Amino acid sequence: MRAVIQRVRSASVRVDDEVIASIDRGLLVLVGFEAADTDACVPWLADKLAHLRIFEDAQDKMNLGVGDVGGAILLVPN
Repeated sequence: MRAVIQRVRSASVRVDDEVIASIDRGLLVLVGFEAADTDACVPWLADKLAHLRIFEDAQDKMNLGVGDVGGAILLVPN
């Protein structure tokens, strides 16, 4: 499994010019699964994303997670 994680102010997924999903502030995650990946990979990734401290706190240090800032996660699989 490989994941590309990006902080976003907003993001959306479109198919045939129709928005299927969108978020405001949060994380856009592009994830690719391999045949060797197991079901155990999914909870591990979810926990990792939920606790990843990638947003700035009041002192401009990357010390807050997506839940701390009221953000959302948009996960786009391969």
